[in-house]
Amino acid sequence: MSSLLTALITLACLCAGTLVGSQIRSRLPDHHLRDDSKDVVKMASGMIATLVALVIGLLVSSSKSSFDQASSGVTQMGAKMILLDRALVRYGPETKAIRERMHEEIATSIERLWPTGRGLKPNLAAVEHGAGMDDILDMIEQLAPTDEARRAIRSHALLTCGELVHSRWLMIEQAQTTLPTVFLGMLIFWLTVLFASLGLLAPRNLTTWSCLFVCAVSMAGAIYLILEMNRPLEGAVQISPAPLHKALSVIDR
Repeated sequence: MSSLLTALITLACLCAGTLVGSQIRSRLPDHHLRDDSKDVVKMASGMIATLVALVIGLLVSSSKSSFDQASSGVTQMGAKMILLDRALVRYGPETKAIRERMHEEIATSIERLWPTGRGLKPNLAAVEHGAGMDDILDMIEQLAPTDEARRAIRSHALLTCGELVHSRWLMIEQAQTTLPTVFLGMLIFWLTVLFASLGLLAPRNLTTWSCLFVCAVSMAGAIYLILEMNRPLEGAVQISPAPLHKALSVIDR
């Protein structure tokens, strides 16, 4: 289920909860709406509101951490690609084909994850099935150094390339992590109950309806943001490709 659809379902549930609470208010006997009854409802809704605030705060923090981790991973990959390219330059002209293959792989990865064409979406599956870094690793292994300096450079290049392959698969695996459906369902249920209690307490006028609708949109927006930040390579809130663009410009020199 997409993040936008989940947010819209959340908004519908919150609006429905508010309407149900308002309908219940109109049908309750007067003695059910006395101050002591309202105090109990306020206390119960306050407990749920506190629980929801804690959960949403934790989810936002967790999503932001996942987003920052992915962003840091891309930055590290860009830096390692520059280091690998500099090592290949020091090795000699024999590595020209390897550098060209690395340039091609970076450009392809950028286009797959951050497509420039209108209507195109990030294609993480294509990145997963790509074998560019594996090819580069094989090409470095086939180098035949003739002196100690080149052997040291080759060893360093192999280590850096291996780290890049590891980082690539780590990012792909991290992208598979999603928010558990049961957890998300419980959060929407708590929010619906909370808005039903607000509808039960709120007078039926345009001002209160407008305020509750804005609150419902805000809660649905928070859930949308949480879900999108959990998909930093494919979601609407994407990490920046600037580190890879920088690596590409360095390799072009």
